[in-house]
Amino acid sequence: MIVKNVPGAVAAHTRGILPPMGDHSGHGHGHGHSHDPAAFAGVRTSSLPRNAVLGLLVLVAVATVIGLVTLWPDGKRPHAEYAATGVSYPVATVVSAHDPCPVIDPNADPSGTPEMPKGCDGLTVKLADGTRVDVQAEPGAVRSGLRKGDRVTLAKVPGAEGGAVYSYFGTQRKAPVGLLLAAFVLVVVAVARKRGALALVGLGVAATVVGGWMVPSLLEGHSPVGVALTASAAIMFAVLYAAHGISMRTSTALAGTLVGLGITALLGQLASGWARLSGLGAEASDPLRTFAGDLDFRGLLVAAIIVAGLGVLNDVTITQSSAVWELRAASETMSRRELYTSAMRIGRDHIASAIYTIVFVYAGTALTTLLFVALYDRTLLDLLLTEQFAEECVMTLSSSIGLVLAMPATTVIAALTVSAPRSHGRRRAAW
Repeated sequence: MIVKNVPGAVAAHTRGILPPMGDHSGHGHGHGHSHDPAAFAGVRTSSLPRNAVLGLLVLVAVATVIGLVTLWPDGKRPHAEYAATGVSYPVATVVSAHDPCPVIDPNADPSGTPEMPKGCDGLTVKLADGTRVDVQAEPGAVRSGLRKGDRVTLAKVPGAEGGAVYSYFGTQRKAPVGLLLAAFVLVVVAVARKRGALALVGLGVAATVVGGWMVPSLLEGHSPVGVALTASAAIMFAVLYAAHGISMRTSTALAGTLVGLGITALLGQLASGWARLSGLGAEASDPLRTFAGDLDFRGLLVAAIIVAGLGVLNDVTITQSSAVWELRAASETMSRRELYTSAMRIGRDHIASAIYTIVFVYAGTALTTLLFVALYDRTLLDLLLTEQFAEECVMTLSSSIGLVLAMPATTVIAALTVSAPRSHGRRRAAW
């Protein structure tokens, strides 16, 4: 790919002007042409664009710190009781799982509906003190394959005269989820090594910002868009520099990411208004309206749009910045226009794959909903334009547009930031 797009580098190697890939000897500029990211450190940058990018990032960093302090949650958010007074949630061990109840056809003749077998969808469990109780479980619990020895959580409601009523609350999944998490961490560190470990640190910082700052701040009624932009900027500063190191290459990717975030926020704000969305399409909106009715639900939708595109946006911008740095490392004779054109060829392939990723991830998570939609005698378009599905469409399309536009923006910033082209020791025109 690089050899094809950098004819100047090939010609220079043929004439013996440039050393072999990775050879630093005999050249004052002292940078190699290895494809290892460490070689990027030798790529020169132009002072004016570099200072402009760093100045922009400093301003955004200061604004982010001000936003974090100004919008800091003070603990006065609304609360809802999770359970009635006296209700507890003991863990029990499954002794046996009963047969699942048959599925009743809603269109069948009611007179011919079979009687439900006694105890179907039930569990016999043993409490910590050895007491055995029978509880009715939800249909999915028994059909999931619960068997003897599995652990479940019960809801214990105090009864009269010291007795208690038990009901199924949920299945304990700490072991399988914990093992998957451990496997994920081991694989990331084994394959990506130091970079992978630093990426995990960045992911931990992101989780802390979202759970420890963004969510409480939103519940306290602060501006959803302001909170989302502040949290997203803080996350991107942490994640990009932790995973990819502190360098101008990472800084240009961060600048492109911030441009994409701004575009996404603007589009989300406009699109939610054009589509007359209320932000109340999600299932969790009803309890939120009950316990925190003063929230700006349309603003929360825009905040969700901003956060939804962070992962793929980060992926695209760092790839584009690295592409430009790699091209300049391979050839000092390419003009900035050639750098931009070559990097955009890479970026177009990446964008095509990223769009597929976004669509298929959503299709996978919404597969059950799509099957439910297919049961009705209405067109798919009619159902997609209802409040619930329209919110998802606007979210996906707005974040995707921001993603696509961030790619050329990052490429331009990177192409301007790297050094001007050279030819036999003389500078060529930049464009």
